[in-house]
Amino acid sequence: MADQLEQLNETIELLSDLLHSGQDTEFIESFESLHDFEMAQVYAELPAQFRSVAWRLLSDDVLARVFDNLDVDEVDIVTLLQEMPPQRGARILQEMYADNAADLLQEMPARLVATYLSLIPKDEANVIRKLINYDDQTAGSLMSTEYLAVEEDLHVDEVMRLVKKQALEAESISYVYVLDSQDQLTGVISLRDLLTHSDDLAVSEITKDRIVSVKAGDDQEDVAQIVADYNFLSIPVTDDNNRLLGVITVDDIVDVIDEEAVEDYSGLAAVNVSQINDTPWHSAVKRIPWLIALLLLGMTTATLISSYDDLVRRASILAAFISLITGTAGNAGTQALALAVRRIAVGSEQTGWKDFLSEIVAGIIVGIATGVSVFTIVAVWKQNTMLGVAVGLAMTMAIIVANLAGYLIPVVIDKIGFDPAVASGPFITTLSDLTSVLIYFSVAQLFIAHFVGG
Repeated sequence: MADQLEQLNETIELLSDLLHSGQDTEFIESFESLHDFEMAQVYAELPAQFRSVAWRLLSDDVLARVFDNLDVDEVDIVTLLQEMPPQRGARILQEMYADNAADLLQEMPARLVATYLSLIPKDEANVIRKLINYDDQTAGSLMSTEYLAVEEDLHVDEVMRLVKKQALEAESISYVYVLDSQDQLTGVISLRDLLTHSDDLAVSEITKDRIVSVKAGDDQEDVAQIVADYNFLSIPVTDDNNRLLGVITVDDIVDVIDEEAVEDYSGLAAVNVSQINDTPWHSAVKRIPWLIALLLLGMTTATLISSYDDLVRRASILAAFISLITGTAGNAGTQALALAVRRIAVGSEQTGWKDFLSEIVAGIIVGIATGVSVFTIVAVWKQNTMLGVAVGLAMTMAIIVANLAGYLIPVVIDKIGFDPAVASGPFITTLSDLTSVLIYFSVAQLFIAHFVGG
């Protein structure tokens, strides 16, 4: 990664020098020799004064490839487009893949969207409008309308001619979709099958009529799971009448997987980890409310501990193990939370009571193993068997309860229709502190007469 970053910086410096010295032809040749991803990264990082020269030199097609490869979550792509006159920006949007153009326009105020769409030919603008109107994080918002589709009564050689004709416009050419006269999806042919069969063979002979497709309103996470399960390079999107609306390509699925992982990790960490380039002020402002909420919950734990002052005065050794109990229980709860969120995300084969009982058994096993370990350590270290029993038993019970909380909270949150990742690691840890302290001192009260002065 460091080598790539160094190479990127060297490329930016080289291209900046070419622009500064007026070597326009050399700049164009050097820029267009880059991979599309590299072109996007370089263009976004060029100093503004050089970028204002670059977009005047580069063709609409090249700039469209640049904007197709810019991530709207990482780059202020709207500002980059607004550096050009609206007419030029509209031409670039027109050259872009429709799904990427729609993503870009969704980042803009409605006034700007209307301006750009009014400058794009009506048919293409209507396609983009339809994509914009799909709900975010659904199959419809991900799909591309540039795909390969043919009628079902053709032969291989005819299909190959159509493929060559359509390939320049299609976002992916791995699959050719077969439609009937009502544009309903009836089958799919892989490019491999077209290339390996005789030209005079009817495509119906090699068409796979068992089609795995998704609906436009399906959740993007479910779509990503299907693509991962079947190892597809793209998947068709259909309406309720099985008419083909578009396709979702694997590059969009990779973005979805990354986005979902960021969301889950953000929930577990209680901070938006996607905003890695935030200013210190904005980063702090986003963290403070959640930390204050956790602080207030933590005060409950502190209040609970203070209510056991008399017990601690009778056996001051108890204070030494508070952080051990709370920390270990918190870690166990976070582990259970991570597994529960993952199970929900991928769809566990076990459901309901089976999952619940599985987590109880796992919690008991982990609790007993940890409890026995801490009992042995404390008994040997403090030469006090009953103290070891008290701490070990409290540890076992605290871990079992934390484990169940880590499992149940995201499940309940998911059942009521919210993202289970909001049951964050810090929240579970703080809640585990509260329950483990209560368990620890309750157990200690039962055994104190046996280990005080022992």
